[in-house]
Amino acid sequence: MTDQADALAANAARDFAATCAGRWQMHLGDGLLGVYLLGSLAHGGFSRRYSDIDVGVVTETGLTPADFDAMRAEAAAISNELAAKLSIFWTDRTFAAGRFPPLDRADYLDHGATLIERERVTPPRPGLAEVRAYLAGKPFQGWTQGAAQFAVLERLEPKSHKPYLRAHLYPARFVYSFMTGRMESNDTAVAWLKDRAPPGLDVALIAAALDCRRAAADPDELFASRAALPRQVAACTALISESEAERP
Repeated sequence: MTDQADALAANAARDFAATCAGRWQMHLGDGLLGVYLLGSLAHGGFSRRYSDIDVGVVTETGLTPADFDAMRAEAAAISNELAAKLSIFWTDRTFAAGRFPPLDRADYLDHGATLIERERVTPPRPGLAEVRAYLAGKPFQGWTQGAAQFAVLERLEPKSHKPYLRAHLYPARFVYSFMTGRMESNDTAVAWLKDRAPPGLDVALIAAALDCRRAAADPDELFASRAALPRQVAACTALISESEAERP
């Protein structure tokens, strides 16, 4: 039932994204080069409860703030519920402007599913050094701060269920991408990690978080493990330090 429910939700999300793409095409006209599904809708593992709807938008010159606001408004007019899950990654023809980080560029190259396309633009594949520098920056800082906050939390409110579960799953995605330069599903990352985990990383805890995500369940049973999050951060920090020490 869970797999079927997730599949139905994924189909609804794809239909929503396709309708958005059609509306955006009318708004952006010939400046729109393509609209693509990214993330779990493209590479698998969509969760009806925990997944975002990731969409990549490539235009000739990028988006203005007015364009972006209009696109969000059009999405909300289609479905307020699904628009709340919508994450728009956007850039220009050269992939130099906007919001399209290295890992999402890799996802676009490897898995991007076309919704609308006037011209396929192929940016250079991000190298491993670029991916590692990106991951060790704001994404890692954000996870570190969130993990520290969750570790001392006295009560897990419903509004924190999604970010709390993500805090437990993030090490798998981080280590997988840090070591391979690629983006894949949570399922793939956790399976890859089982035989390749850095010292000190609690893979069993990550696998338990994945089971929770697959079941679309509340992460309350994982709340007792919140104190383990700083140790997960420490294991990933050591991986970063080790890679930096190996640089020529």
